[in-house]
Amino acid sequence: MTTPTAAIQDPSAEQAEQPLPLWRNLQFQTLWLGQAFSSLGAGVGNVAYPLAILTLTGSPGRAGLFAAVQTAGLAAGALPAGQLADRHDRRTIVVLAETARALITTVVAVGLIMGWLSLALLLAAAVLLGAGQAVTGAARNPLVRSVVPTSQLTAALTQDEVRQSGAALAGPPLAGALYGFRALSHSVPFLFTAVAFVLSALGAVAMKLLPAGPDHGANPARADGATKQAAGADDGGMLAGLRVLWASPMLRAALLLITLINAVGAGLDLIVIVILRNQHVPSAEIGLVLAAAAAGSLAGAPLVKPLHRIRPGLLMLGACLIEVPLLAGLALPYGAWWVAGLLFIPSLGIPALRVLLDVLIFRQTPDEQRGRVVAAVMTMMAIGMPAGLAVTGALLQWLPARAALLTLAAVQAAAVLYCGAKRELRQATWPS
Repeated sequence: MTTPTAAIQDPSAEQAEQPLPLWRNLQFQTLWLGQAFSSLGAGVGNVAYPLAILTLTGSPGRAGLFAAVQTAGLAAGALPAGQLADRHDRRTIVVLAETARALITTVVAVGLIMGWLSLALLLAAAVLLGAGQAVTGAARNPLVRSVVPTSQLTAALTQDEVRQSGAALAGPPLAGALYGFRALSHSVPFLFTAVAFVLSALGAVAMKLLPAGPDHGANPARADGATKQAAGADDGGMLAGLRVLWASPMLRAALLLITLINAVGAGLDLIVIVILRNQHVPSAEIGLVLAAAAAGSLAGAPLVKPLHRIRPGLLMLGACLIEVPLLAGLALPYGAWWVAGLLFIPSLGIPALRVLLDVLIFRQTPDEQRGRVVAAVMTMMAIGMPAGLAVTGALLQWLPARAALLTLAAVQAAAVLYCGAKRELRQATWPS
C-alpha cells in the first residue's frame, strides 16, 4: 500500500503552523510597550490636572468638572473615532493621536511655567484629551488582534491587563511626587506625560518598520489598512457599532449593566477621599488607599483563565453584585486599611471582565467594523460617567458622605437586580 500524498505530514510545515511565543512577537511587544507608556502618562496626568486646578482655583468642584468634561469628550469622540479606525491605517492614527495628546499636554506645561494657564484652557485641554483617548483606543484595540494569533489572544489580553493595572498603580504616587517639584511651577508631571505620549507614538512608528511574524501573515493587511475597502468600512456608517450591539439582547443587557455600574463608580474615589479626610487620615495614606484598587486589578490578572470557567453572564452579574456589600462596608468607620481592603477585593475580577468583553464582542466582529464596535463600547461605558460624577457631587452636597455611599450601593443593587432579570444575560455562554 502507498500512503496518500495528502496524508504525508511535512514536519517543517507543522512547525511553521505553531505560533511564536508572545515574548518573541516583536509586533505585539512593541505595541504593548507603547500602550504601557501611554497608560502611565495618562495615569500621571489624571492626578496632575486636578492638583493644578486646586492650586489655581482652590475649588474641588472645578477639579471634578475637569474629569467630567474629559469623559464627555471621550464619549462624544468615540463614534467618529471608530469610523476613522475602520477607514484608515490604524497605526498611523495612533501616531497622530498620541502626538496630538503630547502637544496639548506640552501647552499646559508651558502655561504653568509662563504663568498664563487658566481654567478655560484646562477645560479645552480636557475635551481634546478625552477625544484623543477615544481615537487612540478605537485604533489600538483592533491592532492587538491583527498582530496576535487567535489562539494567543486571551494570554495577550491578560498581559495587557497587567499593563493597565500597573500603570494605574504607579501613576497616582508618581504624579504626586512629580507635582512636588516647585522649580518649574509644578509642570514636571505634565512634561513627563507629554514625553510618555511621544514614546507611545514612537512605538506605533516602530510597528510600521518591524516585519510581521509568520504566525500573523494571514491578516497583515488589516493591521495597516492597506486593503481596507471603502464599501466595507462604510457599511452601516458611524453607527454600525451601536447597531451590532443593539442587535443582541444579551449584549444590550450586558452593556446596560456596565453603563450603570460605571456611573455609580465614577465618583467613588471622591467619596472615599471625603470619608478618609473626615477620619483625619493623612493625604499620603489616602493615596495609598486609592492605589489598592489598582493593586487588586494587578493581582487579578492570573485569575482571568479560572474565572472564565464561569458562564459570562453569571460572571458579570456576580462580580457586580459582590460590590454592593463592599460599597456599603466602606461606610463603616474602621480606618484607612479597612477601606483599602474593600477596594482591593472587587478589583480582583476586573481583568476577567475586560477580557470577557473582548471574547463576547470584539472577537465576534468582522475586522472592517471592529473599530466602530470598540468605539460603541467605549461610548456606552463612558456615557453615564459625567452624570455619575454630577450626582455624586450633589449627594455629597446634601448628604453626609456615608449616606451618599449607601445611596450608591442601593442604586448598584437595583441595577444588578434589573439586569439579572434578563434571561439572555443569565444564560449567555462562551462562543466557540
